[in-house]
Amino acid sequence: MKRFIEGENRTQITLLPECLDDYISEDNPIRAVEVFIDELDLGTLGFAGATPAATGRPSYHPAVLLKLYLYGYLNRIQSRRRLEREAQRNVELMWLTGRLSPDFKTIAFKAVNAHDRNFTQAKLDKRIQEVEHSIDRYLAAMETADRNPSDVTETKTTHLHKKIEHLKQQMQDLKAMQTRLNETPSGQISLTDPDARAMATSTSRGLVGYNVQTAVDARHHLIVAHEVTNVGSDRRQLVKMAKQAQAVLETPELQVVADRGYFNGDDILACDEAGITAYVPKPMTSEARAQGRFDKADFVYDPDTNTYRCPAGSQLIRRFARVEAGHLIHRYWSSDCPHCAIKEKCTPSENRRVSRWEHEAVLEAMQGRLDRSPGMMRIRRQTVEHPFGTIKFWMGARHFLMRTLGHVQTEMSLHVLAYNLKRMIKIVGMGTLKAAMRA
Repeated sequence: MKRFIEGENRTQITLLPECLDDYISEDNPIRAVEVFIDELDLGTLGFAGATPAATGRPSYHPAVLLKLYLYGYLNRIQSRRRLEREAQRNVELMWLTGRLSPDFKTIAFKAVNAHDRNFTQAKLDKRIQEVEHSIDRYLAAMETADRNPSDVTETKTTHLHKKIEHLKQQMQDLKAMQTRLNETPSGQISLTDPDARAMATSTSRGLVGYNVQTAVDARHHLIVAHEVTNVGSDRRQLVKMAKQAQAVLETPELQVVADRGYFNGDDILACDEAGITAYVPKPMTSEARAQGRFDKADFVYDPDTNTYRCPAGSQLIRRFARVEAGHLIHRYWSSDCPHCAIKEKCTPSENRRVSRWEHEAVLEAMQGRLDRSPGMMRIRRQTVEHPFGTIKFWMGARHFLMRTLGHVQTEMSLHVLAYNLKRMIKIVGMGTLKAAMRA
């Protein structure tokens, strides 16, 4: 007698075949995918093909493809060929798509732009200089070979000629690229993905790609709003993302926390005017502090007298104001500076001048909030890093697979949808979520 659990005979014919639905448990996430997509009005949302053409070969309904894509993002299957295989053998996908299995040409993804195929003026100048040095080096080698003619040097000279011709062609290509670059408003050209741009990163080589912005709920870690841009810096993204989150949450008041890369006076002012309380630390970029002198933080402003008090106790009074880069800036200094005992710790100039933006009080109020709530930056890390870390883990080493900004935005939207769907299932449960989506 065999003492093992045995499977069924593959060739056994059953009288009543099992229903495919029996293989999918009631708490399986794909049931939420089914309900969510079936409740969408794809035509209103702008999906092409929501209304079938009267003639020609029938196409796949966009709902089927959207279910397939979303399943792939939920299960870390983003490759078009892998999705094609899974649709043919995966019981969950058979249930979700009604046994439809689009081929990989229908399920299309693309690659991203490599660093070496992105050009800026600085990169071009450096590359042109490298090519010029290489040409000079090969010409010098040819002169040396000409002074010592032989069979060996003749072969070497022929090789050097080919090298120089190749470098001259490179130089022509770089000059042509420079002409194109001068006609490009963004100041960058990416050959593989024309919308990809060099991003500001901590690495010396940098990254060519896209800048993903998210607004994340601090309580449940749900992504409330997101956007993909090809702007390399975060400095002008704060108010845009904060207002998107405010609109989604339908709240007149909102608290937002961001890192110092988002610090921008205009954005912080706009948030304040919109009822959004911002917590953004100021970048530590004081040249005076770096050189061992007092910086602006050492000067205390008195709003009653509209003056500053310096570390030596002298009063800096307002002298004049002027508009700089669209901002009204006030200037303050003291007549005591030339005779101050600690002047060498303050300024190498005759007077230490302090500038004040007309809306500086908004920035000071925000700094006061940060001083009273030192744990805010820890909350930011715990909130934002969770979804970013999860999505990057799903993406693996390949990162974005699509090309051009619009397609990358779609890819990121699918990642966010998959992430939020998983979070909602975990927070409220499958039954509650399905009922809410049908309501």
